[in-house]
Amino acid sequence: MTRSELIDKFATDASISRQRAAVIVDAFFSALAGSLADGNRVELRSFGNFSVRQYRSYEGRNPKTGETVFVPEKRLPYFKPSVQLRQELERS
Repeated sequence: MTRSELIDKFATDASISRQRAAVIVDAFFSALAGSLADGNRVELRSFGNFSVRQYRSYEGRNPKTGETVFVPEKRLPYFKPSVQLRQELERS
């Protein structure tokens, strides 16, 4: 599902205009990204948890040249689905 499809679905289900649905969807994703950027965990009951994982730096290898490359430490988003979501996916 794309962002546009999500907006259309939300507008239809909530019986609101597409523009209003777009504002709501954008606000949700902005709040989610902002919270993760601040290092907070976001928990959506019966859907899952979003968190940030910290990865240490390491020395990697360029597969094309074989040259050793330094990979700096990084923070990446992580999603853990809820039990209800996993069960729902198993049923379908």
